[in-house]
Amino acid sequence: MKNEMQFFIRKRVDTEKLEAYGFQKNNGVYCYQTKLLDGQFLMEVSIKDGEVQTKLTDAESDCEYTLHVIADAQGEFVTAVRTAYENVLFDIREKCFVDDVFKSDSAKAVMEYIANKYDTPLEFLWKKFPDNAVYRRKDNQKWYAAILTVDRNKIGLDGSGKIEIIDLKIDPTQLEETIDHKRYFPGYHMNKKYWYTICLDGSVGKEELLKRIDISYELAKKK
Repeated sequence: MKNEMQFFIRKRVDTEKLEAYGFQKNNGVYCYQTKLLDGQFLMEVSIKDGEVQTKLTDAESDCEYTLHVIADAQGEFVTAVRTAYENVLFDIREKCFVDDVFKSDSAKAVMEYIANKYDTPLEFLWKKFPDNAVYRRKDNQKWYAAILTVDRNKIGLDGSGKIEIIDLKIDPTQLEETIDHKRYFPGYHMNKKYWYTICLDGSVGKEELLKRIDISYELAKKK
C-alpha cells in the first residue's frame, strides 16, 4: 500500500498557499475536498504539521475506496482512479509545497539570502542526485553556486556521514591562499582552478559566507 507522503519527499508545506489553493483550516488541520472522475469519487486531503493524509469515498455507495493505493491492484478502472488521485496530489505538491532538501542552518541562511537578494531559484537538475542543486544568474545562465550533500571523506574530512557543502567561484589568484582544508576546500566536482568548497556546518560564519556568495555571483558575470 502506498503512503501519501511519498509524493512529498524533500518537500515542506507552505501553509499560506494552502488557503489560496482551497484548503480550510479547522483546529490546526487543513482540509480540502474535490471530486474525481466526473463525481464518481470524493477525495479528501488533510494536512496537519506537514503530514498529508487522504481519503477516497465512492459517491454511489458512500464507502471508502482503497484499491488505488494498493500497488498490486490492476485494471483499467483502478488505473483511472489512481491517475486522477495522483494528479491531485502532484498539483498540491506543486502549488502548496516548497523544496526542503537542505537542513543545516548555514544552508537555510544561504537560500534565504539568495532568494531575497538575487531572486534565483535553487535548481535540482539531476534525478539521480536529488540532494544536489545549483544557482545560476538570470542574465547569462551561468552557475555561481552549488549546494550539495556529500560524504565527509569526499572532501577530506575525518569521520563518516553526510555533510552539506557549497561550491563557489573564486579568483584563481586567491585560490592558494584561501584553501586551508579546514574551512575552505578544493572545489568538489568542479574545476578546481575556479571553484572552491565551503562546509555548511557553521565553520564559516554567516557574514563571511554571504560575502563570498556575492563575490561568486560577480565572477559568474564574466565571459
